Amino acid sequence: MKKLLIVGLVLLVGVASAEAKSKKARQAKEAEVPTVTIQSSQAKLETKTDSALYALGVNLATNLSMQLDQVFGTEVSKEKFLEAFREVLGDVPVISQMTPEFANDYLNRYMRQLQEEATAKNIEEEKKFLDENRKREGVIETQTGLQYQVVRMGDGPMPTVADRVKVHYEGTLLDGTKFDSSYDRGEPVVFGLSQVIPGWTEGLQLMPVGSKFVLYIPSALGYGPNGAGGAIPPYSTLIFEVELLSIEQ
Repeated sequence: MKKLLIVGLVLLVGVASAEAKSKKARQAKEAEVPTVTIQSSQAKLETKTDSALYALGVNLATNLSMQLDQVFGTEVSKEKFLEAFREVLGDVPVISQMTPEFANDYLNRYMRQLQEEATAKNIEEEKKFLDENRKREGVIETQTGLQYQVVRMGDGPMPTVADRVKVHYEGTLLDGTKFDSSYDRGEPVVFGLSQVIPGWTEGLQLMPVGSKFVLYIPSALGYGPNGAGGAIPPYSTLIFEVELLSIEQ
């Protein structure tokens, strides 16, 4: 029993010693954080806190600037944004033109309006594109509204909805933005035809193995009103260049 107690005490002392060493190591590491001293007309950093706050400001401003450019465009002045920022972060916060509650509500309504305008634009552009595209030589349209063009017709078997297939592909939006490409990754993909968007399920069943088609997929056969993440906006027409390499067992 005494041996067990002694062993227990040794273990406790060892743990305490390890924790103390770990604490000292952390403190030593924190002490290594340099104080950045910068003398200029824009900044005077003399303490670690000053340096950390300045670094945080740089990071936040860089990220916010990119987000503002994406929403409002690069040509819009950011002065009103900076004015509100200075008011809220001032020593004595004074918000002269909007309460936080009103600002939040207004921003939500503004962003919703932008989304509705973008959606209406996508719907209009989709209709115009498909109307013109169906008249192009070599473009075939199915009863569902899927349009496709044969680049190369293979001589292998044609898959069914129950099959798994291996394909190479590249997907773009109407404005030419590339949102996905197995070519860029250097590796084809394998999936079941029942697991993809309706435009792919239908289009690939028209392709004998060895074929290469261009699929023009209306939003109703793609990702519809929801889009897909940030890459594919709502009501987007998708253009896929697809090679059917094989039917997998």
